[in-house]
Amino acid sequence: MGTVLSAIITPFVLLVNLSARSTLRGLPEPATGSWRPPLDPGKPVMRRPAGLIAAVPLAALGLVVMAIPVLMVIGMVAGDDPPETLTAGSCARNDGSWGAQDLKPEPCGSSDAEFQVTDPGVEGCAAGDYLADLEYSADGATSLCLHPVGR
Repeated sequence: MGTVLSAIITPFVLLVNLSARSTLRGLPEPATGSWRPPLDPGKPVMRRPAGLIAAVPLAALGLVVMAIPVLMVIGMVAGDDPPETLTAGSCARNDGSWGAQDLKPEPCGSSDAEFQVTDPGVEGCAAGDYLADLEYSADGATSLCLHPVGR
């Protein structure tokens, strides 16, 4: 929420700062109250070698700071694709480990089908069956059993 508000408020703050900058540029040169003339301020900072050397890491830092919100917005827009749902009677394969299931639907006649999806019913999954993560059910809350397909 804070990032969104910052993106909205920042342009207005920059416009206010531009107005203040133009007011400051309109001020006359400072005058000293003593008998000595003011000291020479020297070259502007960005015309000095040290100023240019310092500008490179500051520019890199600015790019990183600007990249973070841009990447966050891209991540929110792109997001992750929801997993494909499975139904009882269909077949599936697991492209991941059992700790991080990556189940994909497969036609039951396909040689890639590793499991037949079954409904656990009241008694639960049969011996030797695996339990699919809840995210693979149509409602995200129903348990599904994965019975290994004999080869």
